[in-house]
Amino acid sequence: MTITLDDIRAAAARISSITHRTPVLTSRTFDAQTGVAAHFKCENFQRGGAFKLRGAANAILALKPARVVAYSSGNHAQAVAIAAREVGIPATIVMPNDAPRSKVDGTRGYGAEVVIYDRLREDRIAIGEAIASQYNATIIPPFDHPLVMAGQGTAALELLESVPALDALVVCVGGGGLISGCATAARSLKPGIRVFGVEPADGNDTWLSLQAGHQVHIDPPATIADGLRAQSPGKLTFPIVQKLVEQVVLVTDDEIRAAMKFALLRMKILIEPSGAVAMAAVMHGKLPPSLGRVGIVVSGGNVDFEVIQSL
Repeated sequence: MTITLDDIRAAAARISSITHRTPVLTSRTFDAQTGVAAHFKCENFQRGGAFKLRGAANAILALKPARVVAYSSGNHAQAVAIAAREVGIPATIVMPNDAPRSKVDGTRGYGAEVVIYDRLREDRIAIGEAIASQYNATIIPPFDHPLVMAGQGTAALELLESVPALDALVVCVGGGGLISGCATAARSLKPGIRVFGVEPADGNDTWLSLQAGHQVHIDPPATIADGLRAQSPGKLTFPIVQKLVEQVVLVTDDEIRAAMKFALLRMKILIEPSGAVAMAAVMHGKLPPSLGRVGIVVSGGNVDFEVIQSL
């Protein structure tokens, strides 16, 4: 295992001056409809609008680089921009040309330089490495780095401090940084807790990889969940998912939209498509029955107005 509970606790102490301790919400209506007692860890209230600040801040504060480069469709981009601004260093972010406009604008608003690329024809890692070499900068990966993974795990650490009697934890899966960190924290604190991952059906690289027993690479997915468009799980994150996650399930874009609509109209919170996939899995019966007290990580709330209108 590449990270431990001690790493996650160290990350929590390190990032406390930059990140928010986000609220845990409940919904009687959701519980009545699903038959679980749900506790929503609302990372849509995190600075930058998503959990990503946890990992980015931990990496930057631990490594103390003079300049940073990152590649991201949006939430990691904003997180690196915020953390870099906090410590007073320049940041360059490589973002796809189909990234949500709100996330691109947010990244620039936090002071980072944005370089746009075409995800269908260009390699963001190669672009990022070229920029890092040019400026002698440090790359902060979006998920496949121990410091990033440990930082993301602080979300589950906080959740279990608030609700220690959880029976299960449900987390979205992109590259695997969030679920690997959260699963490590949860299973270390409560070895019997059941951990489930959720992917969009059109971005099922981790689901396919688990079926195959090794990393599988897919074409760029077209799912509404723009933050979960990883084409392959990480080299570091995937073994942790294999070891600690009971099952990864899939939800459709329509199921994601239904969860976003429920959150907005019934819980009065705005969440992005990627942030709604864990909720959608519970709403639509994708998980085993009788889970009891369930922690659901709402990973973020950065969504373009046009997507809200489409609901």
